[in-house]
Amino acid sequence: MSDSEDMTEFASIVERIERGEVPIKNIERELICPICKELFTHPLILPCQHSVCHKCVRELLMINHEDSFDAGSECSLPGSPRSRVPSPSMERLDRLVRSATVRRSFGSRGSISSPGWRRGSVTPRVTTIPCPGCQHDIDLGERGISMLFRNFTLESIVERYRQAARAAVAIMCNICKPPQQQEATKSCMDCKASYCNECFKLHHPWGTPKAQHEYVGPTTNFRPKVLMCPEHEMEKVNMYCEVCKRPVCHLCKLGGSHANHKVTSMSSAYKILKEKLAKSIHYLISKEDQVRTQITELEQLINQTEENGQLAERRANEHFERLFETLQERKSEMLRSIEQSRNRRLDQLKGQVEEYQGMLENSGLVGYAQEVLKETDQSCFVQTAKQLHVRIQKATESLRTFHPAADPCFDEFVLDTSREETLLKEMCFGGVPDPPLIDLSNSRVYNEASICWRLSDDHLPTDHHVLEYRRLGGPRESPSQEDGEDNGVWRATDRVYGPSTVVSDLEPDSRYSFRVRSCRNSMFSPYSPEVNFHTPPAPAFGFLFSDKCGFSTERLILNKRRDSVESVAGMAFLLAAERVQTGSYIGLDYIIGDTGISQGRHYWAFKVEPYSYMVKVGVASDTKLLEWFHNPRDTSSPRYDHDSGHDSGSEDACYELSQPFTLLTLGMGKLFIPKASSSSSVSTANAASGDPGSRMLPMPQRLGVCLDYEACRVYFYDADTMRCLYERQVDCSGTMYPAFGLMGSGKVQLEEFIATKRLTF
Repeated sequence: MSDSEDMTEFASIVERIERGEVPIKNIERELICPICKELFTHPLILPCQHSVCHKCVRELLMINHEDSFDAGSECSLPGSPRSRVPSPSMERLDRLVRSATVRRSFGSRGSISSPGWRRGSVTPRVTTIPCPGCQHDIDLGERGISMLFRNFTLESIVERYRQAARAAVAIMCNICKPPQQQEATKSCMDCKASYCNECFKLHHPWGTPKAQHEYVGPTTNFRPKVLMCPEHEMEKVNMYCEVCKRPVCHLCKLGGSHANHKVTSMSSAYKILKEKLAKSIHYLISKEDQVRTQITELEQLINQTEENGQLAERRANEHFERLFETLQERKSEMLRSIEQSRNRRLDQLKGQVEEYQGMLENSGLVGYAQEVLKETDQSCFVQTAKQLHVRIQKATESLRTFHPAADPCFDEFVLDTSREETLLKEMCFGGVPDPPLIDLSNSRVYNEASICWRLSDDHLPTDHHVLEYRRLGGPRESPSQEDGEDNGVWRATDRVYGPSTVVSDLEPDSRYSFRVRSCRNSMFSPYSPEVNFHTPPAPAFGFLFSDKCGFSTERLILNKRRDSVESVAGMAFLLAAERVQTGSYIGLDYIIGDTGISQGRHYWAFKVEPYSYMVKVGVASDTKLLEWFHNPRDTSSPRYDHDSGHDSGSEDACYELSQPFTLLTLGMGKLFIPKASSSSSVSTANAASGDPGSRMLPMPQRLGVCLDYEACRVYFYDADTMRCLYERQVDCSGTMYPAFGLMGSGKVQLEEFIATKRLTF
């Protein structure tokens, strides 16, 4: 086909669309609301460009009171229709809410105004809904549905479809009264009413302003002539935002939410979008034969799927029938063995009972012997008594050494089917995916858990994953508390389509177990091995390194994200060391967090690189920081501060008073526990001794710090095992900051969770 012919056909399609000559049948599924499964009623356009009925959006937002219909451009019109919203279908709402994946970012640190609350309102109002089309969470903001445009184009198409479906049902004149009511011949878009010819002439006389009203064919769908801005209700939309993909007014562009967005004129957007849509329609129409061929292929696949599914079902039934038959045969054989053994033992025990009953007086053997004793003929007596005496002796011996003839215990018939039960539970089809493995190196658990997992190297693509977790209890709980309702019960997350997910609202200072399995073609893999984590004793505290307060640019290197700081022994350090003549060393370079603590319990974690020469970590008050940063010194005595220098022996100085800072020393792959005092406690029994070697521990891969502001106490943990290494009292009279001191080469890296919380906040 030549370009001229192609353009001619394209123009013909556009004209047919504009004149409404394109058949409207067979498009019903495009006109169905994905929530109520009925034809759209006053559809609204969500920010993701999907449409939903106005009443369905209100049900999702759980607004149960009556509200005027203020969507789109009719929000300021006094004649806008009001619709009473029925009680929301709880089943439908539950299905939609559960279908939306809960996406909690690391930065959900409580703020004053959260998305679910409306400022100045006593009652919380939900403004985030799951889109039923794409399953993304849609935040409508504080104005809710009043920020959404009404999809008048879709509404008009639905109305035309309704009229085509009820062609035999006429639209009646709104002015005529029964029984003389006439069929409407036209509808006035200004009056929003339908008229017969006589009534229209009567209410729209020539020479009056009403004669200029716009009228169309009979319809029940009245829409405004001009689309108004939902944010600035008195302004017409005259531009199109290319970033948000929605019409805007000039006020939105001048100082509103679209001020920095790229916009284009409405006429240009209309022309471009209409041309794109018409070209797309033309392409689909030109590929009609290809579409029909693919539909035929899909129908064949449907038939094959049905046949193969039935065949697989029959084969599976056959396998299970054979298993049932084999199990039934083994059951019969083993029960028969038990029955035979039982009968044999019963016969033996009953015979023994009869034998012992014969030993009773005047019965059995004893009675017979008593009768023999009455024999007076000696030869006859001797002839009978000899054999009888042997029997009497055997009975006497049996009486002295009593042993049951059979063992009543059936222990040898105890059946252990645990292995077989495990095999049956793990029995699966050949296409079942391999179980994933939880990645301990990348998984982190705080008050939220970020769990990552790996799939096998030769795995096929999976549909989704399901993570399950359960609380095992806390270290301070009694056994009865650990058996509570919340403990030991597996909870499953929603479907996860990636290799990681976040679990929120975990209890502090508790042990949790996690497991995950994959699903492909509705077949689940076995569970991964369970992995246990211990949550910190307090919620995670988010901060970044401060590049302003006392930060030394000569010896400290801070990355762009400010979540990693490195101490480099450069030329400045060398020149300072060259001036040192005696046993002193260069001072520490301090850096603090950019967020302070003035109340509550907070926990943060970080990693000190093993090659670090010396790093001090802990907390310090704002007053102590002012002293450090405003009294700089190139050199310092090893005993200038009580806990300075990990190789100077200064930690041996045991200080009793609570001070406005506490720093723990790490370096050369070791962690140094300060000497115990009345205000501190340590985890090692020998830490209280004077031997410095007994107070050295291997440096943990990750170190955690917990500050209890009200209790004026700071704790240091091995962040992997949550074992408390050291704790002591600290003076929390001011604002406390995470503090770090570095000397020589060294590096401190904040945990991703800690830095992400601060970045998001």
